[in-house]
Amino acid sequence: MHPAGFAAEGEGWRLALEAGRHPFGVLIGGDGWAAELSLAEAAELRRGLLELIEQHTAIAGQLMAEESLELELERGPWWLGLCGDRRCWALRFVLAPSDGQRGLEGSWTPAASAALAQALAPLVLEPAGCETTEGLGG
Repeated sequence: MHPAGFAAEGEGWRLALEAGRHPFGVLIGGDGWAAELSLAEAAELRRGLLELIEQHTAIAGQLMAEESLELELERGPWWLGLCGDRRCWALRFVLAPSDGQRGLEGSWTPAASAALAQALAPLVLEPAGCETTEGLGG
């Protein structure tokens, strides 16, 4: 449980949570980029990415070794994508700008995508209670 803060990083990815920092309490990053998100934005990103990974898991066994797939999801201001094959995939996203807000686009390599998803999965990114839970369902 990390109610005050959480930080993890690896090759090609970075994730940090500082729940008391307003308005941007979450930092995400990839190769050569980083951005701050509000807790609400990060929670939507987390839910969407985990949904894409669940969709991939559900259909991966039906793919032949040489087949690839691309899954997309639009959720609020987020466009999220997962691209890969039955064993390996990469994540990307676009946060569409709205009335005076910033926009953002980023991606992670397959290795970084898997590691980031594993670090992101147990976090509960709701403003009322930033903590970790066990498992992907968080």
